[in-house]
Amino acid sequence: MSVSPGLPILLANLGDVRTVIIGGGTVAEGKVLQLLESDAKITLISPELTPKLRDLAALGEIEHVEREYQPGDLAEAFMVIGATDDRAVNAAVWDEAKSRHILCNVVDDPPHCNFYAVSVVRQGDLTIGVSTNGVAPALSNRIRKRFEREFGPEYAEFLALMRERRPVIAEHLPCFNCRRDRWYQIVDTEVLDLLRAGRRADAIAQIDQMINVPCPIAEVSGCPSRSSD
Repeated sequence: MSVSPGLPILLANLGDVRTVIIGGGTVAEGKVLQLLESDAKITLISPELTPKLRDLAALGEIEHVEREYQPGDLAEAFMVIGATDDRAVNAAVWDEAKSRHILCNVVDDPPHCNFYAVSVVRQGDLTIGVSTNGVAPALSNRIRKRFEREFGPEYAEFLALMRERRPVIAEHLPCFNCRRDRWYQIVDTEVLDLLRAGRRADAIAQIDQMINVPCPIAEVSGCPSRSSD
């Protein structure tokens, strides 16, 4: 079965939906830990658990159903991950997911997936995902490590500052074109270099100075505003 190129997306608000993981070994543990970073609501179905998963279940971080997978376990689920070493079980999980139109990933089995869990780099609001379409996850991990070295905590700090100033920018620059251009101008300055060097005050001063420059387009001809950029 051929595997088509995927469409990269970022799932949000996973705490509002049910994610099911079938399996309780080290692979399942890795998936659980990754999903918990996104505040996912997890139901784990497996007769056995790793010590780490057992601790998470005892703390109430995940729901544990202590038995083998059964047809019907995916009722009301938004997403499922098959992480067992039993191909028959994984195939049954895939079949049920397809019948219910549920997002499904059977680990290390691309033909039985309609999404892949990518290697992720996070710095605050910055999220970078790397995927090889399930062909070579080891390469994804190597690339992720390179990105972790390149995109340091200064990116999280920059985005935190811009989150605070976003309403100010929208109010001060109602013209969409000018607001869009100003975002690019700020990103292309030395602000990130200043934050990397620990010069937070200088970075803030440069951002605020650029925000306060009037919009030349609006002054000359007027410019319609738009609700998003």
